[in-house]
Amino acid sequence: MIDLSKKNPQKSRNTELNDALEAIHFGYRALIAKPDARLAEISYSRVHHRILYFIAQHPETSVNELLDVMGISKQYLNRPLRQLTEAGYVVVKADTRDKRVKRISLSNKGEKLEFELSEEQRKRFEKVFKQAGPHAEAGWREIMALLISSGK
Repeated sequence: MIDLSKKNPQKSRNTELNDALEAIHFGYRALIAKPDARLAEISYSRVHHRILYFIAQHPETSVNELLDVMGISKQYLNRPLRQLTEAGYVVVKADTRDKRVKRISLSNKGEKLEFELSEEQRKRFEKVFKQAGPHAEAGWREIMALLISSGK
């Protein structure tokens, strides 16, 4: 078999970049598998988890602030947020200073579900960061930060 990577360095680099794309795809798939299965049990999807997660991280956020942090449209947010509110996972209240602004937070029920869904992911990160070591974790965090900032 001929090793084309020696003759065509671009081919080799493309292969490495494809490996990186596959790694992020399969890593993400492994990270979300258990939460997705739990969400399916209650007829919810990944967007419901993301909404719960970001509300948990930003309690008493406004709907517009949530839209900004998640980078989604009102139309995309409307249905799953309404489902979560109607099911008692999310509480919506008018802002104390500006009644036009809706503040959202998790109910106790919502906090429990968010914890159940995200704790598995936190444990997985804890395990792999421990296995990889602090230098590898720092490198991963740097790469993720660069990916995030390069998309802006």
